[in-house]
Amino acid sequence: MNARGLFESDVPREDLPRYVAPLPASIENLALNLVWPIVLVNLAGTAFGFYYYGFQFARTPAEMWLFVPDSPVATLLIALALATWKLGHPREWLIALAFFGNVVLGGWTVWMHLTFWAEFSYLHPVMRQFLIWSHAAMVLQAFVLHRIADFSPAGVGVATAWYALDTTVDYFVPVRGDLHHTFLPVSRDEPMFLGADALGVAGAGAVVLLVIAVYLAMATQVEKERTR
Repeated sequence: MNARGLFESDVPREDLPRYVAPLPASIENLALNLVWPIVLVNLAGTAFGFYYYGFQFARTPAEMWLFVPDSPVATLLIALALATWKLGHPREWLIALAFFGNVVLGGWTVWMHLTFWAEFSYLHPVMRQFLIWSHAAMVLQAFVLHRIADFSPAGVGVATAWYALDTTVDYFVPVRGDLHHTFLPVSRDEPMFLGADALGVAGAGAVVLLVIAVYLAMATQVEKERTR
């Protein structure tokens, strides 16, 4: 395939509104043609993420470990979703989980670094930029998935149920031990803005992003039906 052909694809693309398909068709096509490198990049991110969360695993009961590495699980999900599609065995529920995970957790990390800008100053500038831009890229790659799935009600239901549970145990109900949210750079009760503390700011970001993910997934399904 020549360089020009990388920006073309035989995978059908419905004429969807920009709010559910914000990426140019050429970029979507490039991603679909580079599925295996993208899968490998996401698997590398997953491996780094599990290493990054090592200290949090150490202080979390083993039965709750699934709720600890949020972003690494999201990158693993999109790697599996793209790989199974490329191998001819796409799964709507897996693609929906990948979409939700990358929108919610990718967006949440960017939100946290911008909101707690001063508090994250202890990080090396290169690491900080890496964390911000790699998680922003997670959000962007989620918007390629409409090309390989219909976002069926069943698939969206599975993803909504899982991420609602994950958000609940992260910020509201510690099923075993402490709350399972990702490390915050300040104490949970640190006053922030609009009368909220640090935990409230982190939890609000996760809830809002989950609502956005549900809306976008359902809107994508509706818009795809309208084009047929």
